[in-house]
Amino acid sequence: MSDGEYDYLIKFLALGDSGVGKTSFLYQYTDGKFNSKFITTVGIDFREKTVLFPPTGSGGTSSKGQKIHLQLWDTAGQERFRSLTTAFFRDAMGFLLLFDLTNEQSFLNVRNWMSQLQMHAYCENPDVVLCGNKCDLMDQRAISEDEARELAEKYGIPYFETSAANGQNVTEAVRILLDLIMRRMEHCVDKSWIPDGTVRPNGPNHQDIPEGPDRGKCAC
Repeated sequence: MSDGEYDYLIKFLALGDSGVGKTSFLYQYTDGKFNSKFITTVGIDFREKTVLFPPTGSGGTSSKGQKIHLQLWDTAGQERFRSLTTAFFRDAMGFLLLFDLTNEQSFLNVRNWMSQLQMHAYCENPDVVLCGNKCDLMDQRAISEDEARELAEKYGIPYFETSAANGQNVTEAVRILLDLIMRRMEHCVDKSWIPDGTVRPNGPNHQDIPEGPDRGKCAC
C-alpha cells in the first residue's frame, strides 16, 4: 500500500510531560523500533503510517477496509512550549495522553493535560486514550494499575499500560483511538468538527462525511 493512496487523513496528538516516552512510543508504533537514547522534542514533530481500518457492516459482517493515513504528532512536554502545543489541539482528531508509570508527578499532571484538552480541543469531550508508559520497568513502578484505571474511568476514557521499549500495547492503544475516531465520524450528526482535508475527494464515503469550516462544540 503506497503512502500516497488513502481514503482518510487522520491526525493524532501525543501529549504528556517531558520524558514520559512520547517520541519513543510513536517511533515504536511506526517503525517497530526502540531508541534508548533520550532526545527531548523541541516544539512539534510528527511521524506517519498508513493502516487498513476494517469496518464492520450491519449484522457484524466485514466490509471493504478503509485506508487510513495517520499523522502522529509528537509534542514537547515542557511548559515553555505549551502555547505552541495547544495551538495544534484543534487540528487533531484524537489524543494519546501518556504518563510515566515510574514518575508520580507525570501521573498527577494528567489532570492538567485533560483540562488543556477540554479547553483547546475540537470539543469538550475529545477522544483520548490514556497510556501508562514504561510498564516494562516493574521494579521502578510508582503508580499502580488500579490508580491509573480509576483515573481513566473518572474521565470515561480507555487505559493501556504500554512499553515503548518492547512494544507492549502500543499498537493496541493507537488502534482503539482510531476506532473511536471512525465511530465518531460515522455517528456524529454535526460534521463541522472534522478538519478540512480529512476525507480525500475520491474516498468511498466522501459524500457521507461532509467537511465544514465551522468547528465548534461537538454534540456527539
